[in-house]
Amino acid sequence: MGSVTTVQAPGSAARDGGETYVWYAAYGSNMDLARLGHYLRGGPGPGRSYPGCRDPRPPRRSVPLMLPGSLYFATRSPVWGGGRAFYDPEDTGRPTAARAHLLTVGQLSDIAAQEMYREPRVDLDLREVLAHGRARLGPGRYETLVAAGEADGHPVLTFTAPWRAADAEPVPPAAAYLRTLGRGVAEAHGWDAERTGRYLAACPGAAGHWTPAAVAALLRPGAPAPR
Repeated sequence: MGSVTTVQAPGSAARDGGETYVWYAAYGSNMDLARLGHYLRGGPGPGRSYPGCRDPRPPRRSVPLMLPGSLYFATRSPVWGGGRAFYDPEDTGRPTAARAHLLTVGQLSDIAAQEMYREPRVDLDLREVLAHGRARLGPGRYETLVAAGEADGHPVLTFTAPWRAADAEPVPPAAAYLRTLGRGVAEAHGWDAERTGRYLAACPGAAGHWTPAAVAALLRPGAPAPR
């Protein structure tokens, strides 16, 4: 499937069948559907147990998407042991490969809560991000909402850190994290291991620590599980 094109600024979130849906533009490990399932259904996952969403249904659709803005790795994940993926929408030199999942507002809210190690309880207020393209909900690493446009009548939203990529200390991602992220890129965009390796190895944090060949080796069938 080709990439979704976002051609206009988002308006209000659209209702479909009595529910309000948005595109959650995942650019990190949640591109991988198996990984996303931990957030939706709950239960044990890599490094922690997840409470899951109040609505555990799978996405109505998942489509490939290229976001205007860059991917970089920073901070240190207690789950993966290396740098986390973040998105800088203002750094437009190189687009970010993402996967948009069509979810309810409640599901997006619950995923955002779990990213901040909170219990899913309440829906996010999307009025500011839909009106202005950005909303800082708190100081946390995934508490800044970004509207990247609109597709098929639904706004495209993601969350990231409040800082810019240039202001963050790069932290190399762990092998297991790169494998999960790379698997999601390949699933969504149909890229082979080599192209995925080139993409991820060029991102700040990974660049200079991971070569394209080393990332590609993680993604090939039969590769040993990363330690």
